[in-house]
Amino acid sequence: MVRLLCFLCALGGVVQAGPAPLDAPTGVSPYTQVQTSNIRFNRWISGFRARALDAGISEAVFDRAFRGINYNTTVIERDRTQSEFSKTLWDYLDTAVSDARVRNGRAVLQDRRALLSQIENTYGVDAEIVTAIWGLESAYGAVRGRTDVIEAMATLAYDGRRAEFFETQLLAALKIVQSGETAPRNMVGSWAGAMGHTQFIPTSFLDYAVDGDGDGRRDIWGDNPADALASTANYLLAFGWTAGQPWGVEVRLPDGFHYANARRENTKLPSEWAALGVTDLDGVAVPDHGAASILLPGGAEGAAFMIFDNFEVLEAYNTADAYVIGVGHLADCIAGGGPIQAAWPRGDRALTGDERRELQQRLTDAGFDTVKIDGRVGPLTINAIRNFQLANGLTPDGYASVRLLNRLR
Repeated sequence: MVRLLCFLCALGGVVQAGPAPLDAPTGVSPYTQVQTSNIRFNRWISGFRARALDAGISEAVFDRAFRGINYNTTVIERDRTQSEFSKTLWDYLDTAVSDARVRNGRAVLQDRRALLSQIENTYGVDAEIVTAIWGLESAYGAVRGRTDVIEAMATLAYDGRRAEFFETQLLAALKIVQSGETAPRNMVGSWAGAMGHTQFIPTSFLDYAVDGDGDGRRDIWGDNPADALASTANYLLAFGWTAGQPWGVEVRLPDGFHYANARRENTKLPSEWAALGVTDLDGVAVPDHGAASILLPGGAEGAAFMIFDNFEVLEAYNTADAYVIGVGHLADCIAGGGPIQAAWPRGDRALTGDERRELQQRLTDAGFDTVKIDGRVGPLTINAIRNFQLANGLTPDGYASVRLLNRLR
C-alpha cells in the first residue's frame, strides 16, 4: 500500500457547507441535504467515539477534536470527482521539473544548506532528494493545504468508500492530538489528509516523524520545515535508502537491444549491463552502485534509465513511476544536472482511466493476464503487455499506448 497518499497535490479549503453530494435527491436544496447529512454524520461520530475510546483516546481529547466538526461536502466532491485522465510522463516532467521549480529548489537548498546537510549526515539521504520531495509535495512549503484533517478524515470514513483506511487515519490523527504534538484545529492539510511540508498522512507521522530542530516536538505543520524534512529522510531510511546510490541514471541502449530485457526483475551490475552495450550518455559504463534494471517509461521511443534500489525506496513514498522519476530528476537538476537527453514520443497522449481498464481487460481476455483490472499500469500490466508484444512480433517494450489498445480492439 502507498504509505503517503498519491493524490497529494489536490489541496482544498475548509468549508462548513457546499454543493449537494452527488447522490442528493432532485428538488432538495443543498442546504437541506447538508443538514440531513450532518444528522447522519453526527450519529456516525457517536459510534466512532466509542471505538476511539476503546482504542485509548480520552473523552476530553475526542470531544475537543470533534468540536465544530461538520460533514464536509467539498471533501466528498473532491474524492468522487478525481480526474480519470492523467498526464503523459513528459508532460508531468515539464511541470514537475520546470525551470522555476529547479531555480526555487536551488535557492532553498542554499538557504537551508546547514539544515539539509545535517539531515543528510544523520540519515544518509541526499539533501537534493529531500529538497525535491519538498518541492513536489508543497512547492517548498508554499502550498501545504488548509483543510481540517480531522473533519476530512471523519467525512471520508463516514462516507464509506474507503472507510477502513480513513478511519485508521482519523484514529491516528486523534493519537497525534492526544500526544500533544499539535492542536486539533492546527492539524490542516490536503482534502485527503496529507499534512505539512512533505505531506505525511497521520499514520506515517506516528511511525516516521522526528524532531528535526531539537525543540522536543515533531511539528510538520509550521513554517519551519526542519521537522518535516528530517521526517522525510527518516521515512526513506526506514524503507531502505542506500547512501551514495543514485535513484537512476539515464542510459544509452545499443543497437539491437533486446527490449524484453528491460524488466524490473532483471537486474545486473552496471558493469554487466555495460558488457551488453548499455552505457551512460557519454558511452562510459555506469559505476557499480549496485544491482540495477532498465526502465523504459516512454517505451522504445523514449528515454531509458538504469534504476537502482533507491528507485524502489522512493516508490514507498508514491508508487507512480512518474513521481519517482520526477523526484529523482528534479534532485539531479537541483544538484546542477541537465535535462533528460532522449526525446519522448510527444505525439502520444495518456490513456484515460477507462482506457487503461479496457486495455487490461482486453489483454486478459486475449490470454495475457494482468491479474487486476484496476486502471493502473504497474509491473503486472507491463509484463502482460510485453508478453502480448512478443507473441505478436512487436517491440516488447511494455509501453501502454493508444496504438496498442487499438490493436487489441
